Amino acid sequence: MFESLPGFRDFYPDRCAVRNFLFDSWKTAARSFGFSEYDVPILEPLDLFREKSGDEIVGQLFSFTDKGGREVVLRPELTPSLTRLAGTRAASLKKPVKWFCIGENFRYEKPQRGRLRSHYQLNADILGEAGPGADAELIALCVRALSVFGLGPRDFRVRLSDRGLWSHFLEGRGLSGARMVEVLSIIDKRERENEAVTLAKLRPLLGDATEQFIDHLSAISSLRSLDEMRAFFSGSAARGESREALERRLEEWSALLGSLESMGLGDYLQIDLGVVRGIAYYTGFVFEVFEPTGCSRALAGGGRYNDLAERLGYAAMPAVGFGMGDVVLTDLLENRKLVPPLENALDLYLIIGGVEERCLALADADRLRNLGFCVEYPLREVGFAWPANRAPGWP
Repeated sequence: MFESLPGFRDFYPDRCAVRNFLFDSWKTAARSFGFSEYDVPILEPLDLFREKSGDEIVGQLFSFTDKGGREVVLRPELTPSLTRLAGTRAASLKKPVKWFCIGENFRYEKPQRGRLRSHYQLNADILGEAGPGADAELIALCVRALSVFGLGPRDFRVRLSDRGLWSHFLEGRGLSGARMVEVLSIIDKRERENEAVTLAKLRPLLGDATEQFIDHLSAISSLRSLDEMRAFFSGSAARGESREALERRLEEWSALLGSLESMGLGDYLQIDLGVVRGIAYYTGFVFEVFEPTGCSRALAGGGRYNDLAERLGYAAMPAVGFGMGDVVLTDLLENRKLVPPLENALDLYLIIGGVEERCLALADADRLRNLGFCVEYPLREVGFAWPANRAPGWP
């Protein structure tokens, strides 16, 4: 007797129908925004992900050396593969690039509620456009990819944040480069850990300023409007270039929020700078989508990653994207009873009498199926035999 491996799922027909319902709905949403579908291999060079995340990610991956001596990996996410794909033809692609993919991803980690070792994910990205209009379009698609199932503002919130503002704040406190990335990673986990753990992680990086920094974190995380953001960050900005950069950034915030409000999405939005997204390659606006009670993992997450193409050796290309997994979303839809009946409904069931009627019924079934109807009939017929006087052309 054999069972599926831990963290992997079998999809019997009823579960496969639910999965296909998700996929079809996601595709409808993406195509309504003018996105085109792409696909990439499940197996990729390990260095593609080392370059993006460093050697520490290797322990989380299904990686091995293939028969040609190459270090390869079952892809853990789609963004580096997309960057490779678009970077290879960057000069010939019409900008902005608006692409989406629904693919299976793999992570070697402890299976738990909402997180498995294999899951399917919708990825949507806009490449070649640096302005906040692309961020707004991407966030709007993310909302549509959930609301298409019947979910509304009571069911989920888009928490908006900004790695650019965090960079401005941390640089003002002497943090840059690898130290800044490490601090942001700690901040990203802050909601899931108690304060003592956060303090212990920050103290080697900040020393005596750790407690004061925690106070600043609490103040930043409580900001909920553009006016509050302007007041807080303007008070901490230096004169000259830093202040001008801050003003430009806040103007981009105003443009982003204005675009989303114009699309009728204001009820879904929540400014929350406590969200920073732990992945190192994010460079600007970031966001996560949560069910309001906070009882489940994020439904989706994404942001801007303008530097990734260059880091992977391709021409510079601004980019923004998000990923939305099937595991947490399926749980939410089933809890909300938003998965419709998905049986493969018959159009016709043929009841067959005798031998000659069966021959005619089989011919009719074939014609009806060619016309697009779903047709079944009894497969077993006791005493069936071909009639001796069958018509010409029958086998």
